[in-house]
Amino acid sequence: MTVIHDEQLDQAQKPQHVQCCIAGCGPAGAMLGFLLARQGIEVLVLEKHADFLRDFRGDTIHPSTLQIMEELELVDQLLQIPHSKASSFQVHTSKGPLFSIDFGRLKTRWPYVVYLPQWDFLSFLTQQARRFPGFHLLMEAEAQEIIEEAGQVRGIRYHTSDGWHSVYAPLSVAADGRSSQLREQAKLMPVEMAPPMDVLWFRLSRDRADPTGTFFSLSGGHIIGLINRDRYWQIAYAIPKGSRQQVYGGGLEQLKQSLQNVAPRLATRFDELQTWEQVKLLAVQVNRLQRWYRPGLLCIGDAAHAMSPIGGVGINLAIQDAVVAANELIEPLKSGNLRVHHLAAIQRQRMWPTRLTQMLQSTIQQRVTRPALQSEQAPRLPLPVRMSSQLPGLRDLPAHLICLGAKPVHVKNCT
Repeated sequence: MTVIHDEQLDQAQKPQHVQCCIAGCGPAGAMLGFLLARQGIEVLVLEKHADFLRDFRGDTIHPSTLQIMEELELVDQLLQIPHSKASSFQVHTSKGPLFSIDFGRLKTRWPYVVYLPQWDFLSFLTQQARRFPGFHLLMEAEAQEIIEEAGQVRGIRYHTSDGWHSVYAPLSVAADGRSSQLREQAKLMPVEMAPPMDVLWFRLSRDRADPTGTFFSLSGGHIIGLINRDRYWQIAYAIPKGSRQQVYGGGLEQLKQSLQNVAPRLATRFDELQTWEQVKLLAVQVNRLQRWYRPGLLCIGDAAHAMSPIGGVGINLAIQDAVVAANELIEPLKSGNLRVHHLAAIQRQRMWPTRLTQMLQSTIQQRVTRPALQSEQAPRLPLPVRMSSQLPGLRDLPAHLICLGAKPVHVKNCT
């Protein structure tokens, strides 16, 4: 562990002091910063990039998140940003439909999934956060080291274009993603799982005559997802874990041929792929920390639990982490009485929804995704899934778990 002492710092670089310092301005970091600042807590959010413009990040906003935004009186403004919606989710094989999930029967004001570019969501949320004098966002500032004194994390050392800086805070939050440097510094090591796939992302044009909704096709050892983004299709092409070099080595024409075989309705549009630069690889990771905190440090979002892209739940779980964290942290941060048991309470509330979600994702990966990638035979759904789709009392359970989550989360002190 790196220990930073005052005498190591350039005297011209004055340390900063805030009540909370957050590393990473993704969904978890931005939401936590917003929620703390609106309660009068001074918070500094460090973001290593110059902007939020990174494609094919988590763009799936579920009703659980929209409910949180309504509690913050922001949902109507958020939904004014251009977006697309999906009221159903369908999976097909070469033999016909495998299963479908209908969000339209959910008992919510928003019985659908919203697809909204993550950069628009983060820009909106940080713009709203700037209304509060205690919110500070520093771009191009990479959090790299924790500051530790007597076994307590006291702050973060970060790097900008003009050198190293330090910020001291009673609480530092690692929301810096699945490759969190702060998590590694604190020796909080995740338990790794074994997802069977990686995902290639790209986009193709969409005609107004195309069907709506979100579709996945499993055929001949291939899996392709078509996500309706209104003006274009966002395409997810699953490949066996670790096969990137083999796929790339086969050339772009071979990839397009494979795509045409599994999604013939888009055959004429795969020629829009001209270079590999149009294709982005998501190396899928699934893991979670056994312990999310140390004295003075808390991990949330992907830094605490990297999720599979199945169900598009990652961004929504991260936002729920931030809400629960804010609910628990506001009073102790205001009173200057933050203790380890406050951090433990956050993990205790968020751990079992995380475990349940990852368990369900793992079941789908092992019983559907892996067989679909390894065999040309259509996979067979697990018996409980087949039964639930036929029973009126259970058929909406998958939609509920995806869109509303295993445990509802609400913002305290909404006014």
